[in-house]
Amino acid sequence: MVTKTIAITMGDPAGIGPEIIVKALCEDELNGAPLVVVGCLKTLKRLQDKGLAEGVTFRAIAEVAEARFAPGVIHVIDEPLAQPDALEPGKVQAQAGDLAYRCVKRATALAMKGDVHAIATAPLNKEALHLAGHNYPGHTELLATLTESRDYAMVLYTDKLKVIHVSTHIALRKFLDTLNGQRVETVIGIADRFLKRVGFTQPRIAVAGVNPHAGENGLFGDEEIRIVSPAIENMKAKGIDVYGPCPPDTVFLQAYE
Repeated sequence: MVTKTIAITMGDPAGIGPEIIVKALCEDELNGAPLVVVGCLKTLKRLQDKGLAEGVTFRAIAEVAEARFAPGVIHVIDEPLAQPDALEPGKVQAQAGDLAYRCVKRATALAMKGDVHAIATAPLNKEALHLAGHNYPGHTELLATLTESRDYAMVLYTDKLKVIHVSTHIALRKFLDTLNGQRVETVIGIADRFLKRVGFTQPRIAVAGVNPHAGENGLFGDEEIRIVSPAIENMKAKGIDVYGPCPPDTVFLQAYE
């Protein structure tokens, strides 16, 4: 059986990412699992000075193929900070934003080559990211750029709910100006294909409305009439089981139950 390796990006080294990663990889369920951390080795080792990761060895590797997964060993592909001694925990810093960017870029390259099978990302700080000159709203847009993906969407996946977003990181005031039927249709199609890939043979997709009570037939906004409903009907005609627009204040409860 082929071992499927996951790359974990450190995120912002001045944030909670490094601590979360180390604590998680020391848990019995993950200790020795095929996981490779992409991040600053020196920052991770400093956590041991704080009493974390006792009895664990951090092993630097240049390539995923060098990893020898075993309990008590955390493999790290080192992306060093420019000035590790100047890193201030809890403070927004350009070098921290740059490192977070480089970690995602490196992990994405590993995934595109097939060296890892998935990426898990620790939190990055968008302000620090921008200070470093990487003007992305978040992981979603950064990953889309690195993978040259034109059509993409963010999904929040839990046992009970699978939520796929038409928009990503955008100010609410700008959202209505950018909303269009083609984007709604694209995301419905992405949702249908994604759900089938993860095992739902006949997914049923509910589309939330934009306005309170899904607009109440135009009383509280007409985006549902002009944009959302036609997009739903077009995707129904293509054989997708989709319905709505549903009142956004109740659709989540209905889906959960």
